[in-house]
Amino acid sequence: MKVFNKFDTDQLKIQRIKTTPKNVEEANEGLFAAKLNLPEAAAHCGMTHKEMKMIFWEYLKYNPPTYVGEDNK
Repeated sequence: MKVFNKFDTDQLKIQRIKTTPKNVEEANEGLFAAKLNLPEAAAHCGMTHKEMKMIFWEYLKYNPPTYVGEDNK
């Protein structure tokens, strides 16, 4: 006798989010301002963690810090 699942397995799959420049910009700004963590930002963009890290490192290279500290007076 087979026992069938009582839920639809298609509903368990996470929908893949399309990566757009707007999503990437929002995720980078969220990471930069510490409003998002890396897994949240990657999910927001539809990227893997490694892809998001590489994109964010590039973002950091070309955007100056926004705080005033001892190092950047």
